Amino acid sequence: MILAAGRGERMRPLTDRLPKPLVPLAGRPLIEHALGRLLAAGVRDIVINLGYRGAQIREHLGDGAAWGARIRYSEEGDPPLETGGGLLHALPLLGAEPFLVVNADVYAELDLAPLAALALALPANRLAHLVLVPNPEFHRGGDFVLDGYAIVEPADPAAPRLTYSGIAVLRPQLFDGCTPGRFPMAPLWRAAAARGQVGGQRYDGRWSDVGTPQRLAELESQLQAPR
Repeated sequence: MILAAGRGERMRPLTDRLPKPLVPLAGRPLIEHALGRLLAAGVRDIVINLGYRGAQIREHLGDGAAWGARIRYSEEGDPPLETGGGLLHALPLLGAEPFLVVNADVYAELDLAPLAALALALPANRLAHLVLVPNPEFHRGGDFVLDGYAIVEPADPAAPRLTYSGIAVLRPQLFDGCTPGRFPMAPLWRAAAARGQVGGQRYDGRWSDVGTPQRLAELESQLQAPR
């Protein structure tokens, strides 16, 4: 699943007329970078949630045939349902098995093939597997503590944390008992982590949460620089 419903307030004025996933990066809309990574990993059945100016995304990507994929859309309207509410709303399209989810506004040069394989073989006692990255300047406190390949809720609240990358494998049962509507994902992950049901991994490659025009410009410069 590609999460693409957000309003992109911090990206204004770029998002005054465009949904954030269609803002260009290195000559391609942000969502095409996410889609390309999924296709390279062998993922062909894709769900995209739509909210703010979602019709433009649907018009741009269509049914996926031009990309060699099958794309279906989960309509949320505007305002969207936040990450948790949006995923719960999309579950009828996603089915009963674990699935890979990526944020449309995250750029990561991560090979998604191992995560796509993990979605097919997620241990029965795992409700989620999160990809974490070193804390960026705008989020120095981080989100989660990674202990080996497990995300834990430590006894020491000052334990060093990493930042959620916007890439994960989720099991639909994570949403058992949730009520439809707007809600975030973090409380669900924290509760499951406290029960020992969340795995994770650290990614140290190129990654950016393209949340502001400044971050977009910085990433453009990095991508244009010689390697």
